Amino acid sequence: MRHLVAWRKLNRTSEHREALRRNMAQNLFERGQITTTLAKAKDLRPFVERLITLARKARAGSLRARQRLISLLGDRAVIPQEYQEQYEEMSDAARTRALRSRSGRRHRLGQARGGQKFTAVSVVHHLIDNVAARYEDRPGGYTRVIRLGTVHRGDNAPLAVLQLVGEEESPGTVTRPEKTARQRQTERRYAFAAKAIRRTTRPGASTGAEEQGDSAIAATETPEAGEVAPPAGESGPDAPAS
Repeated sequence: MRHLVAWRKLNRTSEHREALRRNMAQNLFERGQITTTLAKAKDLRPFVERLITLARKARAGSLRARQRLISLLGDRAVIPQEYQEQYEEMSDAARTRALRSRSGRRHRLGQARGGQKFTAVSVVHHLIDNVAARYEDRPGGYTRVIRLGTVHRGDNAPLAVLQLVGEEESPGTVTRPEKTARQRQTERRYAFAAKAIRRTTRPGASTGAEEQGDSAIAATETPEAGEVAPPAGESGPDAPAS
């Protein structure tokens, strides 16, 4: 029995476990959602909820909440998502200028100065000003865990997605896909068959076989060349004389 054993150990030491939570929380606040194992997502969720609560208090003006937030989360510099591709293509010297000023001090507010197109922003500043601002009127429940139908390669652990509430993508307007040439041809065939069925089932209409039979009977009744048709009052050569 696991009496007096709180939380999940995740097969790690306490220092490694704290560093893992801190790194995953920073990635979650930076990207909005992360994909990890189900055990890690469940272990990280209450830690992230606590950080967002502290960020809301720090946004309200609590210095103690801000200091506690920095001690738990750290103050890593992150690059905004819209400039991530440009940052990856830059040289090491240009990356250093985007992360630190000439004095060696780290950029924390993300305000581009000194001819820079963009600079890094502090993850704590991003959490307080951007993430916590979306949940001012929400009493709790800032994250959700969505289980995936796949497993982790190697240890066969179930995977899950941990995301911030409100970061999910909207499906947008639902439009039907364009029909293929085969679908259009099939629809034309069905429409032609339905029209033919309605034409034959119409009262007073004759089928094609009946029309062919009537034409054959008319051909047999017409006199051949050289024969004289009987008078109007006689029906044939064997008719009795009047």
